[in-house]
Amino acid sequence: MRIGVLGAGSWGTTLASLVAPRHDTVLWARDPEVAKSVTVDHVNPKYLPGFDLPVELSATPLIGEAAGDADLLVIGVPTSGFRCVLEEAVEYIRHWIPIVSLSKGLERGSLLRMTEVIREVIPGHPVAALTGPNIAWEIMAGKAAAAVIATDDLEVANAIQAVFTRGVFRVYLNDDVVGCEMGGALKNVIAIATGIGEGLGVGDNTRAAVMSRGLAELTRLGVAMGAQPATFAGLAGMGDLIVTCMSPYGRNRAVGEQLGRGRALEEVLGEMHMVAEGVNTASVALELAERHHLDLPICAMINRVVNGELGPLEAYRGLTPPGRETDPC
Repeated sequence: MRIGVLGAGSWGTTLASLVAPRHDTVLWARDPEVAKSVTVDHVNPKYLPGFDLPVELSATPLIGEAAGDADLLVIGVPTSGFRCVLEEAVEYIRHWIPIVSLSKGLERGSLLRMTEVIREVIPGHPVAALTGPNIAWEIMAGKAAAAVIATDDLEVANAIQAVFTRGVFRVYLNDDVVGCEMGGALKNVIAIATGIGEGLGVGDNTRAAVMSRGLAELTRLGVAMGAQPATFAGLAGMGDLIVTCMSPYGRNRAVGEQLGRGRALEEVLGEMHMVAEGVNTASVALELAERHHLDLPICAMINRVVNGELGPLEAYRGLTPPGRETDPC
């Protein structure tokens, strides 16, 4: 099988590295230097420093070389550029091939999930989302991990599962595409909140409370949008939330931690090679919440923090109000 992976960030490169030894895999990198490093030196020092990549993996700065002739296309670019990359690649994509999204976020303006963007830009293709608690560095180091392939087409799901499962990297099936994508998107906002708590030194008890309330919050919105409640107790919900909130490699948690220590958002983001999706997702989540007549206090607070309307300490006081008589979960 020929596989095209669009996006040479840490996760796109990792997934391409997993499948390259068994399938003809081409990775698209917008930066020609990154493409050269992957193909010639078998490394990606910008996004995966310290790891050797399979010699079978090749990369190109030409999107047509990765997308053309692909039997399976994987999109691993930030949500802010997701639609543009699809529009750039559409003329090269063969009819009917499955397209898989790796991106965890929501499109600003349209409020669409990434599989919805794919269906809008490139209709007529089987579409899926790969999500779950997947830290790229740990997977590259050979540590066990599990992911979920979410699609409503069982035949396509089984085929993609067979392609991606390798060794201690296991892929499970889920037909709740809405729940899996919403869990992956909204956990980034909760991770910023958790990181702020770490930066402020509030303690593990308080951060656990915010994570629990955050899980309830993203579940409410997901269910209102048609998701299955059980999805948020699984890999795509609680699993992804835990690792994003607690891992030292979590970008959104790291952004929150720096905000909690008093640094300016622009300064923090300016130092990052990769995108912290939660910064933009908070406002989109609030628009969706308004559409469904829901209250999302954590998303609201984080949105005010990233917009500069509220300081981290003041926000955290708002995130931990006096308890109610019933658990919000």
